[in-house]
Amino acid sequence: MIFITAKFQVKAADADRWPQITAEFTQACRNEPGCLWFDWSRSVDDPNEYVLVEAFADGDAGAAHVNSDHFRKAQRTLPPHLARTPRIVNFEIPADDWSLLGEMAVPGSE
Repeated sequence: MIFITAKFQVKAADADRWPQITAEFTQACRNEPGCLWFDWSRSVDDPNEYVLVEAFADGDAGAAHVNSDHFRKAQRTLPPHLARTPRIVNFEIPADDWSLLGEMAVPGSE
């Protein structure tokens, strides 16, 4: 799968509204056939920083994502709300889902 984590530094005036600003884009991405997950989290240390964790089934699904109409629209509509260019880590890994963190296993939760 293609595993991506990106950090978005949002303008302070827009930080509380970021989930609403990205809602249409987020839903469109989640609806892509090759999207495994597309999840936003807000930093506990910086209220203006959001972290996006996303995964796609394979390179073809990743390519379909960045070539989609909703991705191109986001390239136009999201940057005006950002304080700087997002930072990203992108890897292809031999997996298709999350693994369990065995060092913190909770009995009976698997």
